[in-house]
Amino acid sequence: MLKKIFGKSQKEKKLLKEQNLSEIDLIPSHIAIIMDGNGRWAKKRAMPRIAGHHEGMKTVRKIARCADDLGIKVLTLYAFSTENWKRPKSEVDYLMGLPEKFLKSFMPEIMERDIRVQMMGEKEALPASTQAVLNEAMERTKNNNGLILNFAMNYGSRAEIVRAMKDIMVEVKNGNLTVDMIDESTINNYLMTSQLPEPDLLIRTSGEVRLSNFMLWQLAYTEFWFTDTLWPDFDEETLMEAIHAFQKRNRRYGGLKGEEIN
Repeated sequence: MLKKIFGKSQKEKKLLKEQNLSEIDLIPSHIAIIMDGNGRWAKKRAMPRIAGHHEGMKTVRKIARCADDLGIKVLTLYAFSTENWKRPKSEVDYLMGLPEKFLKSFMPEIMERDIRVQMMGEKEALPASTQAVLNEAMERTKNNNGLILNFAMNYGSRAEIVRAMKDIMVEVKNGNLTVDMIDESTINNYLMTSQLPEPDLLIRTSGEVRLSNFMLWQLAYTEFWFTDTLWPDFDEETLMEAIHAFQKRNRRYGGLKGEEIN
């Protein structure tokens, strides 16, 4: 198993060197991906949309492996939004069955690699069978110490923020919080990502340049990288291209670097 507790393994260091990636500070700790373009990938091949989703599932496995090998700590994947329920029922039903297909085939490797599966979103609204599969995966991997593979399922950022505000209001009403105690840290603690670092890098595929109600609070200082590549065609080389671009960014968080002040 690849352990991340005491720094990078020899395998990780070798991969970083091969890809000409810096080892210190410049590898994003948390990458979030809006996986887009499955339907267009299928349409270009005169195939049904579900064929694109099936191929996209293979890409998830490939990119999770690569992220783990690089020593990335968290990989968050936008798998199903609160707006996706508007799609045809046959497509939604297929998407609800994908977690079982994916986890059934990938679980042995997930355990071997020490990957921890997590999910954020309104799980209660998912079909019972989908909930059961996700719950089982999270339970089996809860003690793993490697890459956190975080699926955003039935997730919408506005709904997440509204839910956080309501929870905070209840705490104020019950006397556990005062208005003066509420700050950014308080809000962070009530979001679905409270136990995760904020994303360093957001990737969106298929040429779309928007956030689509994804992690609106958490992406405040995230670096964005967009590609025309459709998600089923996204591969390790494209991920490396995104990380190379990230390494060239000057992240100032609203301030100035020392050389810019002088």
